[in-house]
Amino acid sequence: MAEIEDVLRVERIETDIYRGGAFESQLQRTFGGQVAGQSLVSATRTVSDEFSVHSLHGYFLRPGNPDIPAVFLVDRIRDGRSFVTRRVTGIQNGEAIFTMSASFHVTTDEGIEHQDPIPPAPAPEDLPDRQAEAGDDEKAVFKEWDNFDIRIVPADKLVTSPFLVAQQRVWFRYRKPLPDDQTIHVCTLAYMSDMTLLGSSKVPHPGVEPQSASLDHAMWFMRSFRADEWLLYDQTSPSAGAGRALTQGRIFDRAGRMVAAVTQEGLSRTGRVMPADQHARQQR
Repeated sequence: MAEIEDVLRVERIETDIYRGGAFESQLQRTFGGQVAGQSLVSATRTVSDEFSVHSLHGYFLRPGNPDIPAVFLVDRIRDGRSFVTRRVTGIQNGEAIFTMSASFHVTTDEGIEHQDPIPPAPAPEDLPDRQAEAGDDEKAVFKEWDNFDIRIVPADKLVTSPFLVAQQRVWFRYRKPLPDDQTIHVCTLAYMSDMTLLGSSKVPHPGVEPQSASLDHAMWFMRSFRADEWLLYDQTSPSAGAGRALTQGRIFDRAGRMVAAVTQEGLSRTGRVMPADQHARQQR
């Protein structure tokens, strides 16, 4: 797979118009994290350095074609003293495949501070590298993300709450050192956050393999972090029904700081045959 810095490198082709790269893929549709990451980079390019992104809300409108680039149109919705808002539309073949609103906040504001504590989990070094243990039907899909180290906490080591119906925890990181630029780490996490989250909705349904695809995706960024260091993705799925599943995630660094939160709704239809690559992707 391409390096994440290459994936997130967008080309300016006109004022507020950017083009992302296309990369060799085993998937039938563009990975949602790639589209979200490239959209966020495009939005960030139009914002001055005294602002940093604090939230994004995106909708996956059509399957992307991984063999061709996407063009990203940025609308400058608002430039305020404390907040900046951008809207980005990703386009392929003249059709919108993704739309995102992103909000940026000035970095000098101060206020009250609190956070939930990091939940208990085994150290990532004590868990197997799933890439090394992939079965034959997963190897092609794992190759898509061979630069990412993803380690799911097994059920017998998961400390759960009786008030949550579906729970999953995942350690992940980018395997190679990244530059110190926080924008790279934020956009890398936007890419990574689409990995494994929908899988939490399958926890109460062992043996069931629903047709799955991301429908929308929202993130909030609370504190600085490094995506090339271990992050714990604490995932839940509070509800599923009518062919859709709601999933939520909180992301902590090794020091226990909550650095981001994610909410995603995804397709969870049953009774339809899914492509082999999509089935393998859900195992992540």
